[in-house]
Amino acid sequence: MSRVGKRPIVLPEGVKVNILPDKIEFEGKKGKLESPLSRGIQARTEGRALILTRADDSKEQKTVHGLCRSLAFNAAVGVSSGFSKQLEIVGVGYRAKLDKDKLELSLGYSKPVVFPIPKDIEIVLAKPTLITVKGIDKQRVGKVADEIKRFRRPDPYKLKGIRYLGEHLIKKERKAGVTGA
Repeated sequence: MSRVGKRPIVLPEGVKVNILPDKIEFEGKKGKLESPLSRGIQARTEGRALILTRADDSKEQKTVHGLCRSLAFNAAVGVSSGFSKQLEIVGVGYRAKLDKDKLELSLGYSKPVVFPIPKDIEIVLAKPTLITVKGIDKQRVGKVADEIKRFRRPDPYKLKGIRYLGEHLIKKERKAGVTGA
């Protein structure tokens, strides 16, 4: 049996659950989210716990049992407290500026990079070099953070660029055989 799938989800305070045949709807103080239920996976509530069970022990059921539980857990946490990812900009003259619905990044290119902020995501700048991406959907927060990071990936030789806060990078040595002309 799936170790992840058999663990019950303890629902945070203020989260309402509506179980439908093909999905679970979560509603909390931050908003509403849906989590899909695959065929053969059933959900039920017992007090403040949500339990997902599978119909049989076939390989297909085993593979989606833990996935459905993880998606439901992320939705429950998202509508109650939300998710966030922090990005750090490293480099001389590299910085971010926030307009109404756009993030403007100066990353050493000839023109600044303008990133339109999606409606369901909130971006906060603590300093010009620290970007915080917030939202209720864990997948969307991670995707938006990765899209911002892709504008200037860290250079392996100087380590300049956009990285996750606390990300450990390994600096490469200069290429062997290179001499000054």
